[in-house]
Amino acid sequence: MEQELKRIVPDKKNIPPDSNHLFRQAHMFEQLMTMYNCAIREVQTKFEVLNDDLSVRNRRNPIEMIKTRIKRPESIAEKLKRQGHQISISSIVENLNDVAGVRIICAFVDDIYEVSNMFLQQDDIKLIQIKDYIKNPKPNGYRSYHMIVEVPVFFADRKQMMRVEVQFRTIAMDFWASLEHQIKYKKSIDNPDDIMKELRECADTIAETDIKMMNIRKKIIFNE
Repeated sequence: MEQELKRIVPDKKNIPPDSNHLFRQAHMFEQLMTMYNCAIREVQTKFEVLNDDLSVRNRRNPIEMIKTRIKRPESIAEKLKRQGHQISISSIVENLNDVAGVRIICAFVDDIYEVSNMFLQQDDIKLIQIKDYIKNPKPNGYRSYHMIVEVPVFFADRKQMMRVEVQFRTIAMDFWASLEHQIKYKKSIDNPDDIMKELRECADTIAETDIKMMNIRKKIIFNE
C-alpha cells in the first residue's frame, strides 16, 4: 500500500532529481485536490445562500450546520484498490464520486427533503445519483440522505464540472453516525455484536424521536 500511495503522492525528499514523471504526478494530484476543494466551496456557498434566504422567508434556519471534507490520499488509494481499479490520477476522477464531501445537518427530517429539492432545482446542478437511507436504512441502522452531484467550477482557463457527495442528516442521525464510525474503526472492542445490537436499537429510537419532533413542530406551526 505504501508504494501505491507514492504513485499518487510521492515524497519529494526521496525522489531522485531525474524523476520528473513522479514530480508531475505529485503536482497533478495537488491540482486535483485543489479542484475538489473549490467544488466543495461552490456547494457550501449554495447551501449557505439557501439557508439565509429561508431564514428570512420562514423566520428560521433549516440548516443547523455544514461540514466538509476531502478524502485522505491513503483512503483514496485503499478504495481504488478495494474496487479493483488502477491507482492513478485519471482513475480517481473516473471511479470515485466521494473524494469531495459536504454534509448538511438539519433540525428536522422534512427539512432534509425540502432543502435538498431546492438545491437540485438550481439549473447549474447536475444530479448523478440519490441514495435514501432515511426511508431505506442500512442493516446496521444507518440513516442519511445521500446524493452525488456535479457542480461547475470556474478556474483561470476553463470551466470544469466536479463531482461532490452531499449527505443530509438530522442532528440525531449525525450523532449516531459519529459513534458508529468510532466503533467501526476501533481495532479491539469487547462484545462487538452486543454493542452493534445496542447501536441498532439506538438508531431506531433516534428515528422515532426525529419523527415525533417533526410532528410536534408541525402542530406548533399549525396553531400559530
